[in-house]
Amino acid sequence: MSDAEQPTAAEVRAAAEAVKTALDRHLAAVERRTGEDDPAVHAAFNDLAAAAEEYDELLYERYDEVTPFDIPDAEEALPPYTGPDEPSALSVLIRRDYAVAEPRRLLSQAQRIADHDRGGAAAPPGSGAGAQGVVGDSVHAALGILFGEYEADEVASRHKEFGLEEGDSTLWVVAAEEPAEPGEWLDAPFEDADPELVVCRFDMSAVFDEDPDDSDDGELDDVMDIDEDAAEGLGGYQERRGRI
Repeated sequence: MSDAEQPTAAEVRAAAEAVKTALDRHLAAVERRTGEDDPAVHAAFNDLAAAAEEYDELLYERYDEVTPFDIPDAEEALPPYTGPDEPSALSVLIRRDYAVAEPRRLLSQAQRIADHDRGGAAAPPGSGAGAQGVVGDSVHAALGILFGEYEADEVASRHKEFGLEEGDSTLWVVAAEEPAEPGEWLDAPFEDADPELVVCRFDMSAVFDEDPDDSDDGELDDVMDIDEDAAEGLGGYQERRGRI
């Protein structure tokens, strides 16, 4: 970058002063907060993140130095909420990924469910179902039986029992002015999810815990704050919460 394009020392200093001011305002908002979802705290948080990002960029451009602040990428951060203040309807969008870590365990559990549904009867002779009855060696069939028998939340809580290994997951609560018409989104349930209407978002991934020894002291939390209590017992997975 040429000298003409670089920010001036005064601009960098002004950005640093803006961070100090934003820190004071954030602390004041926290001290006066009326509850966990105080909008003043969230607004002050966003202002602080924006000021820190501006300072970080100018500092790098002028002096080729960086700050310890963990600023979210634009694609990670939720855009400002533009939905109704008092939503009369909502959509809950959930995605959970799994790996089939133990196929034999999955097949065994699915066969047990199938046998129970048939009253313990063996597969009829000549049915072609094989030694394991209706499941056989088909992981596809086993998954269909498993998710047909249990709600998704129960599968999530018992995934190891079913031979599954959890991957990333996300849950979005999206506000709406009125309920959708019956059947209108069933063919593409996630296609119309508008990030600007997200009331709150919860992401779960092992990627958030890549540096478990890093201290949180002095760092700016990003738009998704790590919730350590919610992450206990999750096998190394950490949860990030957005705009709540």
